[in-house]
Amino acid sequence: MLILLAMLAGCGVNQIPKDNQAVKAAWSQVQNEYQRRADLVPNLVATVKGYAAHEKETLTSVVEARSRATAINVDADTLDQPHKMQQYIDAQEQLTGALSHLLAISERYPDLKSSENFLTLQSQLEGTENRIAVARRDYIQAVQAYNTELVTFPGRFWHWLLYGDMTQHANFEATTAGAAEAPQVQF
Repeated sequence: MLILLAMLAGCGVNQIPKDNQAVKAAWSQVQNEYQRRADLVPNLVATVKGYAAHEKETLTSVVEARSRATAINVDADTLDQPHKMQQYIDAQEQLTGALSHLLAISERYPDLKSSENFLTLQSQLEGTENRIAVARRDYIQAVQAYNTELVTFPGRFWHWLLYGDMTQHANFEATTAGAAEAPQVQF
């Protein structure tokens, strides 16, 4: 019996649960980075508000987009629900768009652009966007490893025998209109 258990442990029987946990951990990191961005937004809005009181519509749209983005929660237990993932991604993309508009407005205010608080927040936001991209990439790779394990040998056998309740996870997809096309830059 011990020999049989040792053979089972060495032939990939635990790979599916390990990969599933890696997917959940990677998604938690994506959420962590989105939370970091959501935490920076109120400070950025407050800084801009002090300089651009008449840009109320833009500031309101950023605050509303942040609210929508933080209202939708996709935790590790709902990763295999593509519609829930899509809602979450759409809300995050709306926040990204609102922030882009807010940063574009900052170009109109030289005093704001030179404000140390604004520059620090803008730098932190840019760094956070990069961290989000890395976390998304790590999540995509973890989903790929897990989903591949479910459909290849010996993982397919172990899935059929022991882990039939585990399903493939939804992958991260770009939802911004025109994201697959190169942007047009005109001078």
